[in-house]
Amino acid sequence: MRVVLSGLQWMMFMIAGAIAAPIAIADVYHLTPIETAELIQSTIIALGIAGFLQGIIGHKLPIHEGPAGLWWSIFTIYASLVGVLYTSNIDALQALSGGMLISGVLFILLSAFKLMDKIAKLFTPTVTFIYLLLLILQLSGSFMKGMMGITSSQPTLDVRVFLLSVLVVCMAFWLGNSRIKFLQRFSVMISILIGWVLFAIVGNAPSIAQADTLVQLPKLFPFGIPQFDAGTITTACLLTLLLITNVIASIRLMESVMSEKQPIDGRRYVRAGFTSGINQCLSGILGAVGSVPISGAAGFVEQTGIRERRSFLIGCGLVIGLSLLPPIMNVIAAIPAPIGYAVTFVIFVKMVGLAFKELKKVMHEERTFIVSGISLLVGVGLMFVPPSATMHLSPVMIAIFNNGLICGSVLAILLEQSLLWKERREAKLMH
Repeated sequence: MRVVLSGLQWMMFMIAGAIAAPIAIADVYHLTPIETAELIQSTIIALGIAGFLQGIIGHKLPIHEGPAGLWWSIFTIYASLVGVLYTSNIDALQALSGGMLISGVLFILLSAFKLMDKIAKLFTPTVTFIYLLLLILQLSGSFMKGMMGITSSQPTLDVRVFLLSVLVVCMAFWLGNSRIKFLQRFSVMISILIGWVLFAIVGNAPSIAQADTLVQLPKLFPFGIPQFDAGTITTACLLTLLLITNVIASIRLMESVMSEKQPIDGRRYVRAGFTSGINQCLSGILGAVGSVPISGAAGFVEQTGIRERRSFLIGCGLVIGLSLLPPIMNVIAAIPAPIGYAVTFVIFVKMVGLAFKELKKVMHEERTFIVSGISLLVGVGLMFVPPSATMHLSPVMIAIFNNGLICGSVLAILLEQSLLWKERREAKLMH
């Protein structure tokens, strides 16, 4: 029973964190309510299958999959290219489906040539620390806006929503640190449920949409046959290299959390790369938003203490099963967004501690200070550059420069490797 409840908590956490991306993308592509429901379903089922495959044959760690921020940004950019490079929204979505298929093939090829292992070696404690800190800083603005009830349709602070969100945050902290193991273990699920009830009492919970059918299978290629053009192929290739950064960082982080419970697996990154390739292809086939292992899973495990893989796999199975049942999906989709942001806020507080634990592993402090200083200044600085400043660049360059997390992380790798090469060269000259 305890394992099933843990799986249910995983399911709620996964869906609460994934529902926003397909809704936002459906809005920018002006999809009909039926098309929006299909996009939500295809994305949720793709994420459930992706997490399950990673847990069974991939990295075999309890890391859930979520809509990749990079794919989300590319979807948004391509919407702005309708009428310029593409004749309609559907044409743009067909090109994106093609891009995800190309990304999947590239993931598989990189794994087949065992390049994932070589890339993984670049993620030293210094790089992992910078990646985590940039990730936390980049998402902190979204958390605060969400908890304040600030959206595109509601640009001002909603005091009632903010106070309820703060209450959910306090509740999650209290439950997570409770001496009662049951409350600590299921703190996320209890916080979501109580928060949902409070939002419903004050009238801030969205209404539950009516479903037309009890069971619905996802469509294959819902937007038509994927299209391949030079721009999309280039974008997909560069995007895949950046997605690898997310994949490896998430695995490295969870390995540090699970180190006492699980032995190090030498082939983990190769398997994870192969499985990520399958998952990217699956997203392209289903017309979903491309997925990536989510680093926040480590914070979830730290908060709840649920480390067993079986609970995670049950959660993924529940996500897959429920995504086929529109009535239940509509109920889950009615979880108020501020609750999801509030619970995730608590989980990311745990990740700040994980970031500084990585810093303790550093052997050469002076080098770490230089790399961290430059990378954090560039990464955080780019977060404050308005998106309009880069609109004249190519889609892939827009995606890179509008993502301080990726720019800062890649810069950290390049800087550290350059300094290490310089140190090794000087050591040789001295001998």
